[in-house]
Amino acid sequence: MKWLEGRVVENRHWTEALFSVRVEGVRLAFEAGQFVRIALPIDGEHVARPFSMVNPPHDPVLEFYGIVVPEGPLSPRLARLAPGDTLYVASNPAGFLVLSEVPDAQTLWLLCTGTGVAPFLSILRTETAWRRYRNVVLVHAVRHAAELVYRETLENLPDLRYLRMVSRETLPGALAGRIPAALRDGRLEAAAGLELAADSSQVMLCGNPDMLKDAAAALAERGLRKHRRRAPGHITVESFW
Repeated sequence: MKWLEGRVVENRHWTEALFSVRVEGVRLAFEAGQFVRIALPIDGEHVARPFSMVNPPHDPVLEFYGIVVPEGPLSPRLARLAPGDTLYVASNPAGFLVLSEVPDAQTLWLLCTGTGVAPFLSILRTETAWRRYRNVVLVHAVRHAAELVYRETLENLPDLRYLRMVSRETLPGALAGRIPAALRDGRLEAAAGLELAADSSQVMLCGNPDMLKDAAAALAERGLRKHRRRAPGHITVESFW
């Protein structure tokens, strides 16, 4: 594996803990929804962590969205990067949270928590999602309203059904609570105005491990099963936590 050297052109701080780094100078071929390891040299070695690309593949400027882990070796340093600083990007993107792995359906449901919105931002800014699915729904669940990042970008996608969920405060127009509960009681379907059923839906999940496990269980109760190449199903999930 080779490290590619890039230059930071912007570091946007959404909150004290959430940031987006944009990097130019790295030529990287990837499919929307994939992730790559990014690194900084610390004590003589590259310390790396996986980050999904936020930008679509046709955008030459790479963008990564992350959260500061206060005691972590890398994320606090990433959050402090300034324009002109160097960031290293691995040459081998990976991951199967991509539409080429997902069967056709009437409705594509993208369910995510926190920074799990990153790969879906990349997917939604390609033509593939809109060409293959009649309806596309994004559900972004966070604890606090300030964590609903990229909101303007998502609201400007004219055909997207964008549902916000906030669990620790009340936000007008947003659903309350967690994704698994809203799947079980029908609130997600009511808010989207669409049925989430095995004969019409494909679901992609990205986020914290508890959500992934509980949402997959709630979907299984409806007859949806994990998608595999040899056994086609309805649920595509990938966690690199």
